[in-house]
Amino acid sequence: MIQNRVAQYIEKEKLFCLNDKVLVTLSGGADSVALLRLLLSMGYTCEAAHCNFHLRDKESDRDEAFVRRLCHESGVLLHIEHFDTTQYATKKHISIEMAARELRYEWFQTLRKQREASVIATAHHKDDSVETVLLNLIRGTGINGLLGIRPRNGNIVRPLLCLSREEIIAYLQYIDQDYVTDSTNLLDEYTRNKIRLNLLPLMKEINPSVKESIIRTTNYLNDAATLYNQSIGEARKRILTPEGIRIEALLQEPVPEAILFEILHPLGFNTTQIDNIRQTLDGQPGKVFLGKGWRVIKDRDLLLIEEDTTTEESQPPFRLVMEEYDYTSEFIIPKDKNTACFDADKINKTWEIRKWKPGDVFIPFGMTGKKHVSDYLTDKKFSLSEKEKQWVLCFGEQIAWLIGERTDNRFKVNENTKRVIIVRIVSEHSDFIEE
Repeated sequence: MIQNRVAQYIEKEKLFCLNDKVLVTLSGGADSVALLRLLLSMGYTCEAAHCNFHLRDKESDRDEAFVRRLCHESGVLLHIEHFDTTQYATKKHISIEMAARELRYEWFQTLRKQREASVIATAHHKDDSVETVLLNLIRGTGINGLLGIRPRNGNIVRPLLCLSREEIIAYLQYIDQDYVTDSTNLLDEYTRNKIRLNLLPLMKEINPSVKESIIRTTNYLNDAATLYNQSIGEARKRILTPEGIRIEALLQEPVPEAILFEILHPLGFNTTQIDNIRQTLDGQPGKVFLGKGWRVIKDRDLLLIEEDTTTEESQPPFRLVMEEYDYTSEFIIPKDKNTACFDADKINKTWEIRKWKPGDVFIPFGMTGKKHVSDYLTDKKFSLSEKEKQWVLCFGEQIAWLIGERTDNRFKVNENTKRVIIVRIVSEHSDFIEE
């Protein structure tokens, strides 16, 4: 009996207990309907969650009406949420599929907490796991991408991974339970559908048991992945710093390529980019590689890893305050780097805060000759990342202060000074200077 197999699988994988409340994701498709019916038949307390993404016109409303009827007939409390998926995808600059995924899982987690459910049960089955392995293999992946869908991911569980799609359909036919079919699943416009509709049938011609073979392989790899991930974890401790990867330490590892992949691939770097990063380890600093929201910068001794905020920092992440005082013999010039002191009479132009740029020059305090800002920052051993974050305070076209670092000698206070202007960094995140 299918119920017994699912019950044994739930117990074997320790997914949840009989007295746990289970939040079942219910699309109306065969797999989710079977999941709900199976759990109810085994005595579990279930509530259902349905997302209407409004992507398939009348079909979306049809699915919602179906799950309403099913839950009413089954005596199951149903929660429904409507999403403007297209607007969300446009705003986040992601695909419709990714938008729907983010929206539903964020809502599922919120709902789980509100309803005090122990787990979120999704209807992924054996065929989904096989398709995931092939999809990852086609795109390029490490060993973890070849493990298929795992039974548990935090509080998300998959009780049907022990069943095939054919077994699920046969079960629904046996209990005379109808379901709805998503018409997009019948189109080969999406990569996963191409695998399901075209690639797997071709592979079955070569090996009729190809799905079972792939699942067995993922099970074998799971043990190997346990040892692999343990080694990668130990290597991370040896090579990672808060700023990034110590290049010398990475190169001393037995398999630096694998370690680099496991660190960077989750940040959105593809295999080609990671290969290119590996090739720059012995080269000159300066290379920048962009992932999905992250970037890697080849510095002298480090691969700097940081979030890519270059498009967001149009305003300085601090606020400056200007105060003017009479200059007397009792006046003490502040010495800390967050404060700058200028001769007020030498300032006769408007001020501006901006990022430094190539070609900028200033006369560092205590010197008489001009120096390029880029050379100054290099001499001070600023990393590439630190250089990019350096702001300057200008009076007219002249740089008066590398903010937080050093003032310009042309604006210094001397024996002829009558009034001084003190500029202080007083807080983070502002877009103006108070006078």
